[in-house]
Amino acid sequence: MITAEKHEFPMARTCPFAPPPAYEEIREEEPVSRVRLPDGGWAWVVSRHEDVRTVLNDRRFSADRQHPDFPQLVKGAAAARRPDEERTLIEMDAPEHGPARKAVLGEFTVRRLEALRPRIQEIVDGQIDALLAGPQPGDLVESLSLPVPSLVICEMLGVPYADHEFFQEHTAKMFKQSTPPEQRGAAMGAIQGYMVDLIAEKEENPPDDLLGRQIVELRADGTYRRTALAGMGFLLLVAGHETTANMISLSTVAFLRNPEQLAMIKADPGNTLNAVEEMLRYFTIVDAAASRLCVEDTEIGGQLIRAGEGVLTLGHSANRDPRAFEHPDELDIERGARHHVAFGFGPHQCLGQNLARMELQIVFDTLFRRVPTLELAVDVDELPFKDDANIYGLYQLPVTW
Repeated sequence: MITAEKHEFPMARTCPFAPPPAYEEIREEEPVSRVRLPDGGWAWVVSRHEDVRTVLNDRRFSADRQHPDFPQLVKGAAAARRPDEERTLIEMDAPEHGPARKAVLGEFTVRRLEALRPRIQEIVDGQIDALLAGPQPGDLVESLSLPVPSLVICEMLGVPYADHEFFQEHTAKMFKQSTPPEQRGAAMGAIQGYMVDLIAEKEENPPDDLLGRQIVELRADGTYRRTALAGMGFLLLVAGHETTANMISLSTVAFLRNPEQLAMIKADPGNTLNAVEEMLRYFTIVDAAASRLCVEDTEIGGQLIRAGEGVLTLGHSANRDPRAFEHPDELDIERGARHHVAFGFGPHQCLGQNLARMELQIVFDTLFRRVPTLELAVDVDELPFKDDANIYGLYQLPVTW
């Protein structure tokens, strides 16, 4: 039985394109081990691909972040929550989770999203037009990475894009590790309050957008609650722009650093979908978001985890596990490995994964076709990576063409 923690979480990177070095040590020497959390408590980390998938697909591990014993990755996170705060999908367990997910799942089918493809293409082209018309160097984060997913999710939800600076500002505060608990709570409350007010405006004459359709459908089922739908809207709005935006920026840098890989998608756009999967695996920007609380004594990877103990699944470690991926530290867009856990696994697997894949595919195909001379305006070691955020990415990406 392990009696001491060897590492503190979160662990520091030494390379912007690799997980923390400690991940390999943990994965190879003690794949289920204890770490010290920012609030002084401790939790188990699960680091191997097979074990991560097992935890995420096992009902003996709860996603309920409101439980007092749930492992908190940010100091003071529990205190920042309001007592009346609604659980979102990522915080629900069975049997509550299934019906709540099913109610909105139809909005993210491949068929429905394919109908959005022309509009997403139009948005991407418009942002690239603006980039090319602007000064050099340009900031790809400001001109492309953030606006594209923000515009798409705003249109899907029926959120006025004119308010994007408001929710992007508060989202940034939520995900920055150094944000004081009271400011983090205020940022979350501001976005949630905004969403409650927006839904209230839609209730009299629900429009044909995701939130409007949910109002109609949930009323018909007799399950409509404004605050619950606001929680769903909050989750989709925040996750729908922040994650994809960071993937666009990081992947662009990776392509520019690996011209032979970039040449493959320029020569044949049929390679782009495999490239998207490889970028998702390679970066795994939401690393330990899939935290869990053990609710029944369970053995994982030969280690007994007791009820009431917290568990962190290290997605970035799992996606660099040589047992699951050959030469895992190499970027190989021909890998075609969709069994990565960048979108999680099991019943809580990312609801918007098909949308993210489509946005990334359209952005990469369009950007490198229309701006074939794109290059970084600064050295890689000068880029401001988000080492201080819970979702990895870039604050700015200066480019020229």
